[in-house]
Amino acid sequence: MDFENHDNVQKNMAKDVEVKGFNPGLIVLIVVGGLLLTFLIGNYLLYMYAQKALPPKKKKPVSKKKMKKERLKQGVSAPGE
Repeated sequence: MDFENHDNVQKNMAKDVEVKGFNPGLIVLIVVGGLLLTFLIGNYLLYMYAQKALPPKKKKPVSKKKMKKERLKQGVSAPGE
């Protein structure tokens, strides 16, 4: 009888260890999720800061050739023609 009782105690201890320990997959998921969330929030905050702090982009000047083409498309003759 002593051996049966000893086996039961070992089984119960094994169950307790499984229940009390953290699931490694869950830890990895939480760490990766936290890093991803931190990255996304950081990017958003940098974007918002850049919108306020940086001057707006300057547009490239339109070339005279393109302006001439656009005017011809609209039916307006270019000056000097």
